[in-house]
Amino acid sequence: MFEDSKFSLMESSSSSGSSKRAKTPSNIAHVVSCLVDGCTSDLSQCREYHRRHKVCEVHSKTPKVTIGGREQRFCQQCSRFHSLVEFDEGKRSCRKRLDGHNRRRRKPQSESLPKNTGRFLSNQQGLHSCF
Repeated sequence: MFEDSKFSLMESSSSSGSSKRAKTPSNIAHVVSCLVDGCTSDLSQCREYHRRHKVCEVHSKTPKVTIGGREQRFCQQCSRFHSLVEFDEGKRSCRKRLDGHNRRRRKPQSESLPKNTGRFLSNQQGLHSCF
């Protein structure tokens, strides 16, 4: 039997090849609780998202938690805990993921406006000449 303070499961003694995860029989009860130090929330009645990432709803939104003695925050983009230095102020997404998000949303910056911009503006405003 393999026991961790936050997750317990029984492993069969037979090896079934080179799988990344140990396979467990479906009739074994999994007790999954929040990873945050001192949190005893039972995640069995929580949403699948919270069970998968082993974080209760409260701590998924808390600005500062302690895990393994280190202060961290849950990133809503990565769905992982990161060190607090990876976040800007009170944001819930780490700087790296926010940067990628902002790059995708930004329109490409051009060196100069297209040559026909003046004509477009004059047609939209009902003017015959902008200059």
